[in-house]
Amino acid sequence: MEITKSAMISVVGRPNVGKSTLTNRLVGTKVAIVSAKPQTTRTRITGVLNRAGCQYVFLDTPGLHKPRSRLGDYMVKVITDTVSEVDAAALVVEPIANIGPAEESLISQIKASSMPSVLVINKIDTVPKESLLAVIACYAQAHEFQAIIPVSARTGEGTDELLDELTKFALEGPQLFPEDMVSDQPEKQLIAEIIREKMLILLQREVPHGTAVGIEKMDEREDGLVSIHAIIYCEKNSHKGIIIGKHGDMLKKIGQMARQDIERMLNAKVYLDLWIKVKEDWRNNKFQMRNFGYENE
Repeated sequence: MEITKSAMISVVGRPNVGKSTLTNRLVGTKVAIVSAKPQTTRTRITGVLNRAGCQYVFLDTPGLHKPRSRLGDYMVKVITDTVSEVDAAALVVEPIANIGPAEESLISQIKASSMPSVLVINKIDTVPKESLLAVIACYAQAHEFQAIIPVSARTGEGTDELLDELTKFALEGPQLFPEDMVSDQPEKQLIAEIIREKMLILLQREVPHGTAVGIEKMDEREDGLVSIHAIIYCEKNSHKGIIIGKHGDMLKKIGQMARQDIERMLNAKVYLDLWIKVKEDWRNNKFQMRNFGYENE
């Protein structure tokens, strides 16, 4: 496919509106982890799609929230920086005829930067279609979006129409990423995020939000088996016990679920070795955050 133009689109919204699910749906493969818990995405994730001579670069961002740690401050800065450096923004909202503080803040940022924008009303498979008219009217009063597109990231409904609208923001020029590239994340980072996703799914309350994952070693053996040694970092000894679980059952379950996804991603058999270390209050430690890839100068 000859790429003659590209569109860089920031995908923004408050936590749990489905930004990562939408990004994965548009790209056609999993580039961002997904869970029902808020603040699943911690940094900017790039997903790439080539379609009909156009390369779309989607920048999935953390959900806009009130930060309570240095990590939270970093996540909010990622959103602000991303909104200001793209061709257009896709503001993702739920099908509710009310504009919350996070949406108001993002709309203000879009207006301040004179950024072209599309409103994406997600989760339309969860409400009667007639209720969408009130949602559309509510947001149309708040800002003059270039388009308002109802979609379901879960089922794919409306996503072709969304891509057609986003094509209007594409600029003529060479492609930004190689044609076979779907994300700019290193392989080890993708694996670490898969492990963290399983903790978000399986663990309760604050425990998974205080975790980070580092891939210490990754080797491919002569028989094709990929051996991965990963360390899960948590903030408290009590959290370490919860992650391990009774007789090690929870850690085993995390490893089994993660290994299945990693094998699909690598298209190879995987041996996954998980260890746990305590790093107290790492989310407020500049050195530790930088070590986990969450801090910029």
